[in-house]
Formats: sequence, C-alpha cells, structure tokens
Amino acid sequence: METDPHHATTPITKKAPLLTPLLLMFMFAMILANLGGNMYGPLEALYLKQLGAGISQIGLFYTLSQIIPLLLQILGGWLSDSIGRLRAIAIGSVVGIFGYIPLILANRWEWVLLASALNAVTRSLIGPSFDAFIADHSAPENRARLFGVTQTLFAIVSVVGPVLGGYLVEGINFKGMLMVAAGLYILATILRLGMAREAAKGADFKPVPLSLTGLKQNLGAILSLIVAGGLFTWILVTDGVRDIFFNMSFSFLSVFMEEIAGLTIGQIGVMNSVFGIAMMVVMIPAGHLADRVGERVNIAISFVLMAISLGIMVYVPPASPVWVYTLGWVIAGVASGLASPAYQSLISKAVPARLRGVAFGLFSTSLGLVSLPAPWIGGFLWEKVNPQFPFLLTALASLVVILPVWLKFKVERNLDEEEAVTPPQDAPQG
Repeated sequence: METDPHHATTPITKKAPLLTPLLLMFMFAMILANLGGNMYGPLEALYLKQLGAGISQIGLFYTLSQIIPLLLQILGGWLSDSIGRLRAIAIGSVVGIFGYIPLILANRWEWVLLASALNAVTRSLIGPSFDAFIADHSAPENRARLFGVTQTLFAIVSVVGPVLGGYLVEGINFKGMLMVAAGLYILATILRLGMAREAAKGADFKPVPLSLTGLKQNLGAILSLIVAGGLFTWILVTDGVRDIFFNMSFSFLSVFMEEIAGLTIGQIGVMNSVFGIAMMVVMIPAGHLADRVGERVNIAISFVLMAISLGIMVYVPPASPVWVYTLGWVIAGVASGLASPAYQSLISKAVPARLRGVAFGLFSTSLGLVSLPAPWIGGFLWEKVNPQFPFLLTALASLVVILPVWLKFKVERNLDEEEAVTPPQDAPQG
C-alpha cells in the first residue's frame, strides 16, 4: 500500500472543496496501484502454501517480512517531509515495480521474501507520504471527514481486488493474476511520476536539503512527544497492543477460512470484498462522527465490533452456511471503517505538520517492532493449542484496549494551530 509540506500564504478553510483535482488524481493513482496489491494480499498465505510453506513457515514468513520495514519507515517518513510527498511516492513506486519480478518468478516460498523486501522499500516511502499528504490537504475541523472520503475511495480496491484476484487465480492461476496486478501498478507509476514532475515546477516547491542534522532534529522532536506522556504516547501504546494481537491472528485468516470454515478461494475473495464494501459504506459517516464527537468514540466502538466479528467468524461450527461468515466479515468491515479515518485524523493532530511524515513512519516502525514475533507466535498457538486460540486472544485484547482509548484519546491542543495551515509544496501553483 501506499501518502507535503507546507509553506505558502492562503489559509485552508472549511469552504474550500474537500476533494481538489490534485487529490482526485492522487487517489486515482493510489487505487490503480493498490488494486493489484489487493488482488494478491488477501490470498498471499495461500500462495505461500502453494509454493510449499506450512503453517509455521507462513508465520515465519510474516515475521521476517516485517523486519525491513522496521528499518525504513522512519527514514521514508523523513524523506517525505524533506523532498515532498509526491516525489517520495514516485520513487517508492519505481521500486515497487521491481518487487513484482521475484513474486511472479518464485518457485519456492522463500523467494517471496525478496519481493517482500522490495515492497518494504515501497511501503516505507509511500505509506507515511499517503497519510501525511491527505492531512496536509485538510483543515483540522474537517480532517476526519476528508480521511473518511479518501479512504472510502481507496476502499474500492478492497472490494474489487479480492474478488478479481480470487477468480483470476481460479481461472488462470496465481502467476497470471500477478502479471495483471503488475500491469496495473506500472500504469499507476507512470501517473505518479507525472504528478511529481508537475509538483516540482511549482513556485513554492522548496525541498529541504537532506542531512543527518535534519534527521536528528526531526527525530528529537518526535522523541519529545513520545516521552511527554500525552496523546501521542497513548496512541503508540494502545496501537502497539492492538497490532501485536491482530498480526498474531489475521495473518492466518485466509488459511482458517479454507481449512476450517471450508470456503473456496473464490469465496474467500468474496468475503474480503464484503469486508471492503462494509468499510466503504461506513467511512464517510464515520469521518463526520469523529469530527463532531471526537475520534475516541469511533475507535472504542470499532474494538467492540471487531471482537464480535471474530467470535462469529471463528467460533461458529465448521462448514456453517456462508451467510454466517459473511455477517462476521461485514461487522469487521464496519469496525475498520469506523476506526480508520479516526486514527489517521488523531495522529495528524498529535504532531506538527512538518513532522507528519516522520510521525506516520514512526507508528509503522514502532508497531511493527513490538508485533514482529506475533505471526510466528500465532502459528505456534494454532498448531500447539488449536486454530481458534490466536483469534480468541485478539478478541480479548480488543476489549481490554477500550479503557485507555476512552480515557486518553483526547485532543487537548491541536498542533496545527502552532503553524500556518497553508497549501502544501506539492500542490501545483498557478
């Protein structure tokens, strides 16, 4: 998956269009790039299985594949803050093209690790830039709403991708599906290179020279926010707990659906699309809700719903009617749709605009670090206890985390107010 600083003169106001032409083109390129990723991503564990990996090896793969992003996410966020969001995304996209080569040519599951390493570079540049780009193009009072709208558009890939991927695998095999996905990604990269080139022509485009001093200053500013014990600290702590348990179980959900629930690969693709549809339906009203009553309401409700969805999907009798599993996926989609714009809005308000890239990169890094062994642990628990046990622990963790979310997720001061909110560097001028 794949998200500009900020010095000019005209304030962003509520009356400004929520979706500018630049944002629409940005989202179109994001959808193209990630459509292929969502054709493959939900089925990745099955591809690894087809290439000879067992349950413990799949867990090991997901653990190892998280190591490189840990090393690169903060660096990618700093590059985004320094050279501009669109330029960072364009560079990441070029690297992403090469990630498809070992993925398509792999004849053993170990080769997929090389593709994962290249994709880690891509995600490290694009992930922090995507979230920061959206935040940079919004005012604080409608930020969750804009995240809701853009993530609803982005969720198209969660609806179309899994179904298309599932049926392409059944029709022409995994390799053929991956070739189609690579073609879509190449087209998206061409668009992104064009956007970055146009952005560089803007009069206000002023990339910051890259230096170790600049990196140290940004990291020092973020570190002070971490140790302050405020909102930023608690987002890191609670999201870390969530990420550990989610990675421990969701890495194996497609395998669980096939081996325990008895669904076909095509049906698993449909379930993932149902999840995406539910998420799309919810995210725009969820953004409105977060702007009106606060992000913590969305996030707390989402944890309750996620626990309920896991109970339905995992603890119904094996080979239950398909509609039962569909209900579980729908509730999970609603939970994700509630939380997603709220989390992104909350993180962006907890840091100054000039540090957003580093902040989003730090979240990915810190969460990945604490959850690094989680897939391996999940595979161990699957084999040594039972397949349902990792999912049970995830449901319980979701309920426990609600208390700190409700008590600590309060925006006491908006750091946007410490800087002029102005059109980003990457926006073409004139």
